[in-house]
Amino acid sequence: MAENDFPGWHGTTIIGVRKGGRVVIAGDGQVSLGQTVIKGTARKVRRISPGGYDVVAGFAGSTADAFTLLERLETKLEATPGQLQRASVELAKDWRTDKYLQKLEAMLIVTDGTDLYVITGAGDVLEPEHDVTAIGSGGNYALAAGRALMDTELDAESVARRAMAIAADICVYTNGNLTVETIDGKDAS
Repeated sequence: MAENDFPGWHGTTIIGVRKGGRVVIAGDGQVSLGQTVIKGTARKVRRISPGGYDVVAGFAGSTADAFTLLERLETKLEATPGQLQRASVELAKDWRTDKYLQKLEAMLIVTDGTDLYVITGAGDVLEPEHDVTAIGSGGNYALAAGRALMDTELDAESVARRAMAIAADICVYTNGNLTVETIDGKDAS
């Protein structure tokens, strides 16, 4: 089998929703190789607490690469406690310029309960315009559903769960086995 013929790893839909003083990051559990589901219960959303500062992160892409990036983010947060934006920008700069990190194939959604960012290997730190962001195979489906649900009475977690259910119904690389982490905003009562 030629290198170009090898079926790629697929899977993961991650959504971040900020609404009502809370931020929720939810991710599905499916990992696929070609047309085969390898695992349906992967955990792609994690809470990290460098120096007692809570951050929730969700990742899409290679698991090993994502863990490398999460470790780097933790180091950046330890160096800049309570400054998620600065730590995210520093990570993105390193990711873009470091020859080893440039090879990493993953994306992150991160939040501290107030700020919500997507961090990419292209050096981007993106904040969503409409308080919803999504990445991964079913990311566009979850994003569209989440944006439509933001105008309803649903809270952040309900928006995330329903958007993920819609994505799972459409994207064959997304399942309904969710990991959901909620974090309150710094100024939430």
